[in-house]
Amino acid sequence: MSARRPVLHLRHWRDWQSLVYLAATPALAAWMWIYGFNLLAYGLLLFLTLGIGVIHHNHTHLRMWVGRGSRRANRITDYLITLLQGHPTFVFWPAHTGNHHRYKHGAGDIARTYRFGGDTNHLRGYLLHPLQAIWVLFPLFLQWLRRLYQRSPGAWRYCVGQYGAWLASWALLLAINPYKAIVFVIVPQLHGLHWLLATNYLQHAHADGRASRHEGRYNYARNFDGLVNPLLFNIGLHTAHHENPRAHWSALTELHARRYRHLVAPELNEGGLLPYMWRVLILGAFNQRYRSTSMMRVHDGDEPR
Repeated sequence: MSARRPVLHLRHWRDWQSLVYLAATPALAAWMWIYGFNLLAYGLLLFLTLGIGVIHHNHTHLRMWVGRGSRRANRITDYLITLLQGHPTFVFWPAHTGNHHRYKHGAGDIARTYRFGGDTNHLRGYLLHPLQAIWVLFPLFLQWLRRLYQRSPGAWRYCVGQYGAWLASWALLLAINPYKAIVFVIVPQLHGLHWLLATNYLQHAHADGRASRHEGRYNYARNFDGLVNPLLFNIGLHTAHHENPRAHWSALTELHARRYRHLVAPELNEGGLLPYMWRVLILGAFNQRYRSTSMMRVHDGDEPR
């Protein structure tokens, strides 16, 4: 007689942090919907939308639930993230795992930061990157869905259903109260989506998009220390994640310290995320000494500028 699969449980105990964020986000929005705007609560809500994007990312790489019924639980989690994020979760499959992780910010990466107006790392590039990325990623989503429909109609219905759930949630909330829907739901979701896309710029702008072709093979990404990692699921430890995409996010601290920190160019191992943004994006706009230097090598197209 075959052994029964273990009961449904989280893959790692630290995924409870993800569940807390997933529960707190709609709870805060609902509380302000009922009792009115609160500055501290709204600031926390905006922060949690960043966490939702990282949870989406982590759940794509390594599904949160294991054991009996895990497939259904993971799909329910997909739909929950879709509703909280304001965008379908399936998009990470073609855009992130299928493209970004495959090419590691190289010439084949369609949303590489140096594709849009040269190899930049400044405030304007950071603000424009999400819009530029959407412009090239949306056709990729449509092509991926078209191929999925041909080879797996059931999976296609599952993915398209996420669009339906998201749009239906917006329509319902807007019908109930347009002002509250925009302020407490839609604007926070757009804030989170901005960071989800702009993070690519922070992690890769002025890194070496052709690093895998020469001796500095780990210099394709920037890493951050500080509070961003315990608060946002080690999202700052990007090299370790790229090299170990199936590792649980909680393992990245040790992986970064033990395997990769000393292999990455020192200028790509930063301190805190916010001090980096202040120094490079804000102060760098006025004083060249605070700007970063590109590590790209001039080669064929996409020439650094």
